[in-house]
Amino acid sequence: MTPSFEPDARQRIDKWLWCARFFKTRSLAAEAVERGRVEVNGQPCKNSREVKPGDTITVDAYQQRWEVMVRGVAASRGPAPVAQTLYEETEESRVRRTQQQERRRLQPEPAAQLQGRPTKRDRRRIDGLKE
Repeated sequence: MTPSFEPDARQRIDKWLWCARFFKTRSLAAEAVERGRVEVNGQPCKNSREVKPGDTITVDAYQQRWEVMVRGVAASRGPAPVAQTLYEETEESRVRRTQQQERRRLQPEPAAQLQGRPTKRDRRRIDGLKE
C-alpha cells in the first residue's frame, strides 16, 4: 500500500475510514456514516462523499470521538503504521480522548458488569429494592 499525499487525490469516506483503520470492516465504516456518526468539515455526509487531503473528519466510534485531518489517501488497506500516516489527530481531540479513557477506567459503566439475564437470586434482590 502506497499512500498518496497529493492535494488532488480523492477517496470515498467509507473506504478511507476502513483504510485508516478506524473500523475493522468497510461495511462497519459504511454503517457508521449512514447513522450520522461521521462528519466531514462539520457536515454530515453520505458514503459516496469523497475526502481529500486537508479535510477535517469527526468520527464517533467505539465510545471515542476522533477529530482528524486527512493527510493522504490509500489505494488499499495496509499495515497500521502506514495507516497512521493517512491522518493527523488534532491536539484537542487527543487530550479529550485521554481524559475520557481515564474517566472510564476510574468509573466503569455499571451495566458493563451485567451479563445476560438476572438469576433467580438477582431477581429477588431487584424485587426487594423495588419494595
